[in-house]
Amino acid sequence: MVTRLGVYMASNSGTSPAFAAAAEELGAALAHRKIGMVYGGGDVGLMGIAADAALAHGGEVIGVITDFLVGKEVAHPLLTELRVTATMHERKAVMADLSDGFIALPGGFGTIDEVAEMLTWDQLGLQAKPIVFLDIDGYWGPLLAMFDQAVAAGFVRSSHRALAQQTGSVDDAIALAIAPLAQVADKWMDRDAR
Repeated sequence: MVTRLGVYMASNSGTSPAFAAAAEELGAALAHRKIGMVYGGGDVGLMGIAADAALAHGGEVIGVITDFLVGKEVAHPLLTELRVTATMHERKAVMADLSDGFIALPGGFGTIDEVAEMLTWDQLGLQAKPIVFLDIDGYWGPLLAMFDQAVAAGFVRSSHRALAQQTGSVDDAIALAIAPLAQVADKWMDRDAR
């Protein structure tokens, strides 16, 4: 049974009001479904919006943040729990351990890094946790097209490309993120020809 979802998202609000609206809707929806939210621990940008919405609706919100970022005064002061890590690597591992699946709202380098690592862990069989790109205003389209290019170029299996699920709906994103994953083949396609 899914009890918590990791949510990756920007520490800025972005240029489209739709990004903030989706973050607020997601935070509230998770709380209403009694699904805890695990996220980067900030009170800024989409991170703060989603956390505030979940908290306002009685949700569990666990932040995982590095001591470096606490020092930058971006840690959310009102969370259910705030875990402070020494490094970004440790932060990602703790978030993964606490989460049963993942949703990626729009974001920048950090968001891309975090969600790409989780895709890699699924691809390698280190975990089997759903990953969903909440594609607001087509934001994730170019990255997902790059994933398609990686399949066409022979670097990624189509079954692994399918691990990067996509939807524009908060409700659908949650449904996909709590559904079990199908088993996938190992990543080494060159072995298939042997």
